Amino acid sequence: MKKYILFFTLLFQFVFANESIDATFKKANDLYNKEDYQNALQTFESIEKQGNISADLYFNIGNCYYKLGKVAPSIYNYEKALLLNPDDEGIQTNLSFAQKMAIDDIKILPEVGFKKMLKEFTSTFHYDTWAWIAVCIAFLSLLSFLGYYFGNTVLLKRTFFSLFILLLIGISVTVFSAFLQKKYDKNYNPAIVFAEATTLKSEPKNSSEDLATLHEGTKVFVLETLGNWSQVELTDKTKAWINKEAIKEVKK
Repeated sequence: MKKYILFFTLLFQFVFANESIDATFKKANDLYNKEDYQNALQTFESIEKQGNISADLYFNIGNCYYKLGKVAPSIYNYEKALLLNPDDEGIQTNLSFAQKMAIDDIKILPEVGFKKMLKEFTSTFHYDTWAWIAVCIAFLSLLSFLGYYFGNTVLLKRTFFSLFILLLIGISVTVFSAFLQKKYDKNYNPAIVFAEATTLKSEPKNSSEDLATLHEGTKVFVLETLGNWSQVELTDKTKAWINKEAIKEVKK
């Protein structure tokens, strides 16, 4: 009896919490529509502090910061939304508007050739999805092997054997794709410059050569961290060191 009481208590708390979040989200949207962006922002962020994150939430937080003229926080939250929903055109459009407020105009060097094709192919699915596809193909390959083993005609055996070989190739491709996608995801560590202005250094120390100055809102990619410094790569493939307090990593 106690187990049932506990179950229904937890169920009630879950439903009540969801209704509370929905009510808070609606309140924040109403404040935003009334152009009370500061209070809307505080209300949206109260949802985030409860651990209830989503692409829509970060998108709305980014919109509030954009309306308040806050360059770095708006870009940062749009980027967080894009991580959760990379194909959303609304997020992409608003992010591009926010990026126009940034001072730095750093050239983006696109990847070309086979490397680009490989990345585009492996990024078709999340690495977990690739792994499940590999499991399904492995199951089908087992069935095709059984069909070959128990086949009672030459034609049937040849058919199942050919299918078995093709499925083995499929397993190799999907496992390799999962490995590459996981590696890319692990190494993909974007960050946004939050400091009004910060200097890029050739080495991780204040006395090293100044390479350039970045301003708030600029996107960089963190390669490694050493003490109070982070080595970053810009979109033009330039590598340098930056004070880690000047940036905020999107994945954190």
